[in-house]
Amino acid sequence: MKSDIQTAVQLIKNAEYGVVFTGAGVSVESGIAPFTGAGGLWNRYDPKYIEINFFENNPAESWREMKKIFFTDMDEASPNKAHQVIAKLEEKGFVKGVITQNIDGLHQRAGSKNVQEFHGTIHTLSCVNCGRKYRLEDVNVEQVPPRCFCGGVLKPDFVFYGEGIPPLAYEKSLEMAQNADVMIIVGTAGQVMPACSLPLTAKQFGAKIIEVNPLPSAFTDTVTDVYFPEKAGEFFARLEKEMKL
Repeated sequence: MKSDIQTAVQLIKNAEYGVVFTGAGVSVESGIAPFTGAGGLWNRYDPKYIEINFFENNPAESWREMKKIFFTDMDEASPNKAHQVIAKLEEKGFVKGVITQNIDGLHQRAGSKNVQEFHGTIHTLSCVNCGRKYRLEDVNVEQVPPRCFCGGVLKPDFVFYGEGIPPLAYEKSLEMAQNADVMIIVGTAGQVMPACSLPLTAKQFGAKIIEVNPLPSAFTDTVTDVYFPEKAGEFFARLEKEMKL
């Protein structure tokens, strides 16, 4: 397995349908902690607070913890070099879009247009009673739990444990994986189902896999063709220079 930047450059330049698949590692350099591993959120917080059954039965308690977990660092973070260069790759036609497991919205803020948010987003909320949707900036999250005009509790539009993947995001992500001739995997350990099946699908349909991850993942020895054991920002800064983006 090569880890030569020129190999990656040529694969990306020659791709007819490039796709980027990102996990929590792409946002670590923006100050957002990953869920698992060193410094992971679940080392500090109990994940039960975002279990759908717990939320439905204890919305106020769930919201008090979610404010600490999601609505501070994540809401205030800014895109980093990796997000910015990924957006440039799409703008210049080298990739068709991004499939992300992240809920932080940083790809869109960096300029990416076609972003499939596989696990939803923190930036909108929906009423559990009437389904009315709200933008985060229009909701007072100091009120615990925040409520709709109809009186129903508002739930963030990210996927809780026990919930299914948003059907449209799943469908479009699967389509992108099947069409990809190159997939760039960035910052994911490959342990969360069904998201981790997407690179396997891409490989099965003939894609070349470029992986950027400081530590080997479940993909490294199974589907990865070119592996870069480095931080996302470092790799994409090099890629930007080599491709003269």
